Amino acid sequence: MPRPSHRGKILTEGLKVVHERGFAGASVRDIVHAAGVPQGSFTNHFASKEAFGLEILEIYFANSQEVVRNTLRNDALAPLKRLGDYVDWSISRICQNQSRNGCLLGNFALEASDHSELIRERLVAIFAELQQSFEYCLAAAVKAGELPADFDCNDVAGFIVASLQGSILLAKAQRSQQPVVRFKHLLFTKILR
Repeated sequence: MPRPSHRGKILTEGLKVVHERGFAGASVRDIVHAAGVPQGSFTNHFASKEAFGLEILEIYFANSQEVVRNTLRNDALAPLKRLGDYVDWSISRICQNQSRNGCLLGNFALEASDHSELIRERLVAIFAELQQSFEYCLAAAVKAGELPADFDCNDVAGFIVASLQGSILLAKAQRSQQPVVRFKHLLFTKILR
């Protein structure tokens, strides 16, 4: 009888370890220990730590895309409500661990993009996809009359991605959801009014 693959355990538990400790701070030993598998299992399944990092980015982003479908791209809801729901989801996610872990995408952008061109390029593509989803939602708000006809959906979508990531980084440093709450307040009272 063939032995079960440890790949799934390494990815699931490794993602948690990297999100907690950072990509550089999480050793392969830490990852396999958390997964409860022998160290050789890592090299059996991943050509490098970079290859592993790309795979956990995909898992994390796939989970985020589900939230995007249920919020920003959910045409059954009023557009600005969708946007608020997405930001509320971000706030609830960072509150799960007292704001210690931040967003894996932002964390990777800070620490891995200087050391891995593949990771940097994937992050650029992921952030562009997120910006497109924000732009889609904002364009729906214009069409619904929630925003003025001349509203610059593309620039504001880029601003939202950058500002949300920045506020999540501050929340991580301050161990407080307050920077993201402030971002949401200013977004809805100053930018989107």
